Amino acid sequence: MRLKKLNIGRWPFLALAALWLIPLLWVVVTAFRPRQVALSPSFSLDFTLDNFAAVWAAAPFAQYYVNTVLIVVGVFAVQMVTATMAAFAFARVEFSGKTILFLLFLVQIMIPPDVLIFPNYNVLKELSLLDTKLGIMMPYFASAFGIFLLRQMFKTIPPELDEAARVEGYSKWQILWKIYFPLARPSYIAFGLVSVSYHWNNFLWPLIVTNSVENRPLTVGLAIFAQSFEIGAQWTEVSAATLLVITPLMAAFLLFQRQFMNSFIHSGIK
Repeated sequence: MRLKKLNIGRWPFLALAALWLIPLLWVVVTAFRPRQVALSPSFSLDFTLDNFAAVWAAAPFAQYYVNTVLIVVGVFAVQMVTATMAAFAFARVEFSGKTILFLLFLVQIMIPPDVLIFPNYNVLKELSLLDTKLGIMMPYFASAFGIFLLRQMFKTIPPELDEAARVEGYSKWQILWKIYFPLARPSYIAFGLVSVSYHWNNFLWPLIVTNSVENRPLTVGLAIFAQSFEIGAQWTEVSAATLLVITPLMAAFLLFQRQFMNSFIHSGIK
């Protein structure tokens, strides 16, 4: 008995996309509308930039931007080095207990980061790294997902390239950084996009660790700003602040959408 091919078309996906866009469109429209007509059900052509000016003056969002960029770039830079070396070891270096150790790394993917908040907090307290950018970044310097992704990519590279490189006198370090690193570019793009988006939006851990403006990222700053109103939430200002936070990621996705999709398609997960 043959099963008929299920052809549902693209309309359900377009409907889901429209549902996802509704709150985003509401935030965008509300951010540009005057406060007195922001929640009015009637449509008007009254738009203003005063909400953004008020938000920028009311909270140190420039400092929040600097903190967030430093945290995101710092975490990804260290992750790229640690994940590359670990993935190369699991893919091409033979040592005892390699399979068991790799399985232990995979187990970390199934552990939610929130479970480790208390032990990580105690470690940072002992190291006197609370309320520091380094304290926010340190628990994420190693990424089990990044190691798994790069290992799978490295295993697709023909071993004959290693032999040819050894004949030319390359060391393992040279083979790693001159052969494997360039060939794994799609996987690095995929991992970079995941890492940047996660740490740009990370909220709970920075909220617990930081106490000062000099170290708060955008997500924590946005939450504190939204709670600063004495009488209810001012939706125009909150929407404008939210748009300031999410705009860089939205712009990056729109600019690199094709590279984003291709990087996951060719990332070598098999």
